[in-house]
Amino acid sequence: MSDVEGKVVAITGASSGIGAATAEVLASHGAKLVLGARREERLAAVADRLGAERLSVDVRRRADVADLVSLARKRFGRLDVLVSNAGVMPISLLDELRVDDWDAMVDVNLKGVLHGVAAALPVFREQGSGHFVHVASTAGLTIRPTMAVYAATKFAVRAFSEGLRQEAGDQVRVTIISPGMTATNSDTITDPAVLAGMAEYAMPPEAVARAIAYAVGQPADVDVNEIVIRPTAQA
Repeated sequence: MSDVEGKVVAITGASSGIGAATAEVLASHGAKLVLGARREERLAAVADRLGAERLSVDVRRRADVADLVSLARKRFGRLDVLVSNAGVMPISLLDELRVDDWDAMVDVNLKGVLHGVAAALPVFREQGSGHFVHVASTAGLTIRPTMAVYAATKFAVRAFSEGLRQEAGDQVRVTIISPGMTATNSDTITDPAVLAGMAEYAMPPEAVARAIAYAVGQPADVDVNEIVIRPTAQA
């Protein structure tokens, strides 16, 4: 992964789980990191350990994501990769009418990605290069009960990312990462069956991080469009 070394990478949702693991893996290959997340204490612990820049970021706020991109440019003079990883998963049956949870999933899982593109695309155009990595889910491939809204946001991320890729031209790369069951932060997961599955057979977040690093580390003329990665035991 020699093409990772020296790249400036911003990551949202970087305080734990897939985001923190991605920061660890990319740092080990020489990337320069700018990390954003809502939980400042956890974020500080990750950033301090890796010698990374950090910023409190709520991806629901467009200005926060723009500030993360600005911090990368201010500190390193450029931004090579934006990993939009922040996500929430308060899934439930639709009859429960947990509309606030629906709003949260749309605002974080989908709008957070849109805010990242709005902030970074002009930078990538100006530089003549850049790479978007969007963390979706296998829920964006298959719909199951309790996951209607969550799956809808992940289907939307995949659709949007493919449209972005087609418009991006030959200078901006777009990668969709669709993980299956992952032992990541469970604070926003409300379904007991999902939590039980995580305990039984979920893969470690480092597995997803390595997939992200693989895509980031490809030569500039190679665009890894989508990686689907799941535990062997997952149906």
